Amino acid sequence: MKTIYVMALIATPMFMALSPMAAFAMPMVGDVVGTNPEDATKALETAGCTVSEFEAEDGKIEAMCVDAASGKAMEVMIDPKTGAVTEIKASDD
Repeated sequence: MKTIYVMALIATPMFMALSPMAAFAMPMVGDVVGTNPEDATKALETAGCTVSEFEAEDGKIEAMCVDAASGKAMEVMIDPKTGAVTEIKASDD
């Protein structure tokens, strides 16, 4: 019984480290990605969101991107003062 428990403890972290989904996940509300396009693009792409453009909308920065895992177009709203993600939604386009 102890052997199975030990193997589960060893196998779980190895599985998580090798899982492709562990490397790419959409950014989450509250993540700080930056206040300029270069920093925000790098942070969003590291999180699995390929950025196509930025635009100002309702006093926030809107990053248009594609989720690498699902291929869906997303809108990521960023607070221009803090660089924090405030909202993520499916793109209307």
